Amino acid sequence: MFDILVADSLAAEGLAILKDQPDVKLTVQEKWKPGELAGVLGNYDGVIIRSGVQIRGPELAGNGGGPGKLKAIARAGVGVDNVDVDAATKAGVLVMNTPDANTITTAEHAVALMMALSRKIPAADASLRAGKWDRKTFMGKQLAGKTIGIIGFGRIGRAVAKRALGLEMKVVAFDKFYFAETAIDGQVKMIKDFDALLPLCDYITLHTPGGETLLGAEQIAKCKKGVRFINAARGGLIDEVALAAAINSGHVAGAAIDVYEPEPPAMDKEIFKLGDKTVVTPHLGASTTEAQTAASTDVVAGILTYLRGEGLVGAVNAGGVEVNLSPQEKAYADLAQRMGTILAGIAEKGFDSITLRTNGELPKRIANTLQRLAVMNLLKPFLSENLNVVNAFSLAEARGINIRSETMGQAVQRAIQHSIELEITEKVNGETHTHTIIGTVFADNLPRVLGIKGYWMDMIPAGNMVLIVNKDKPGVIGLVGNTFGKLNINIADMTISRKGDKALMLLKVDTEPTPDALATLRAEPSLEVVKAIKLPALDTTL
Repeated sequence: MFDILVADSLAAEGLAILKDQPDVKLTVQEKWKPGELAGVLGNYDGVIIRSGVQIRGPELAGNGGGPGKLKAIARAGVGVDNVDVDAATKAGVLVMNTPDANTITTAEHAVALMMALSRKIPAADASLRAGKWDRKTFMGKQLAGKTIGIIGFGRIGRAVAKRALGLEMKVVAFDKFYFAETAIDGQVKMIKDFDALLPLCDYITLHTPGGETLLGAEQIAKCKKGVRFINAARGGLIDEVALAAAINSGHVAGAAIDVYEPEPPAMDKEIFKLGDKTVVTPHLGASTTEAQTAASTDVVAGILTYLRGEGLVGAVNAGGVEVNLSPQEKAYADLAQRMGTILAGIAEKGFDSITLRTNGELPKRIANTLQRLAVMNLLKPFLSENLNVVNAFSLAEARGINIRSETMGQAVQRAIQHSIELEITEKVNGETHTHTIIGTVFADNLPRVLGIKGYWMDMIPAGNMVLIVNKDKPGVIGLVGNTFGKLNINIADMTISRKGDKALMLLKVDTEPTPDALATLRAEPSLEVVKAIKLPALDTTL
């Protein structure tokens, strides 16, 4: 059973799904006294919130080695400003949101704000309701033929662009992570320099995550005289004091604002005193029944998917771990975890560096996912903390472990089309020891270990295994076989590789060797290393 807390208001559709799940014990509480949530949050596997609940360090203190069992914080909406993401990461708690639920709704609101500002609709409405018939005062501006600049060309920015094109506007855009010259079949020109976009635009709309002021007094001064701004993204993206001054001076014709810093804002803001030159709404970007329904059902689907171990959806702090993998990519992800477990079993006293090397386009594309999975499995035997893919890097780095990702050497690249190599270094009695393992996935989608510590082989790593490094001399194989036979341990498979005067045996055994069995093997002078490694059974669904 999963204990899930809904700690904020959630649309009925999402609650109905949760109530129908046989593996969910549901608790719903929308109102909280100060400090109350911190005392109970660790009792739940997952918590669902919206913007009305703050989850900071104190609320997360029960995790990260404490008694808390919290695994996921799911935000029904886009922003996670009300969650301390760094603290959650260190505690091993996944933070997720619903990035697609309000895309259309927010884009429509941005366009509605632009239209309302251009045609002075709110002021005209108020005037007519006051008994006036005043058409001259509310002379507006036509949108067709005007140039709109979109800052931030993600999901919402692209949705706004499509609607602006439908209004026969010219569209230019800036996004520092968008590298093509044009977008939307060549209809949108991408401007590489932010300052170069500003003087081109009759309208500028912002659709970035926030975190910095993009339009201050200096940037506003570079804009075309008569420009109008729309902000339905995040408060603080526009310097409101500079904006109000520019509107009062006549350099800026107007602004439509839906978001503020902080929220709710002080009601004496200058931006609220500018009459029909501004349109202001109380953060309504996602406020449609359709968006709220989508957010509630999406957030429920996301948290259930993660808690059930079926993948990550909308993850904010999983460091780029991908979940929509092809069958072959899933096989490489499985291989990386098995390789990490094997190296963890070989290490004597832990390690101070971890390096993942990739060879070929397929593993290279998902290198970050492979790296996180490998690091997580490497750390498992050495840490007692709540360890998962979310906090694996953070816990490693906190212990001074250096994590690197590289491309494999050319000699290996020529020999094997696609492969991954995992390397760790550790200090034993003042000396640095290096341990490596290399693997690949063949056409059958089964993981293969091709080499361990420079010994070449071909072995499917699964189940109970024993790794032995021995002196390469007659009788050793028989010694190992006889010893296992006396201990009633059946050897299911064996691979042997030679290097110099040493050899490495990798055995698959039907039952897990007991500590006494391992001690008996280690007592043999010909066997220098004896390690038991327990791996998962093969997933034949990959």
